[in-house]
Amino acid sequence: MAEQREGSRRRGQGELEGLVLAALREADGPATAGWVRERLGGGLAYTTVITILTRLLAKGAVTRERAGRSFVWTPASDQAGLAAHRMRRVLDAEGDREAVLASFVTGLGPDDERLLRELLGRSGDEGED
Repeated sequence: MAEQREGSRRRGQGELEGLVLAALREADGPATAGWVRERLGGGLAYTTVITILTRLLAKGAVTRERAGRSFVWTPASDQAGLAAHRMRRVLDAEGDREAVLASFVTGLGPDDERLLRELLGRSGDEGED
């Protein structure tokens, strides 16, 4: 039984966050934590869903508004936005940004490198924010 519990906790970093975001995107509008829990099959504790939603709120990936005594939640970001946020956090934690970025870029395959160059070219055409 302990082995089964351990296995259920071995999700990739951010996997639960991605599942919760996906569930929220399927909602017709703002959704409660209970609705999200049911949508995910009810295998998670309600408090776990609240914790994930609160972490997503801190990351700017969801918004919430008061609805009676609880909250309803709305996605503000998709999985790509959440992954980009995690990448920025890793980059911000390093002292030598240039070395980290250089290492990342040299590790890209030809298709990803070409895509990155196209994206950087487009952002240069649009000007700075």
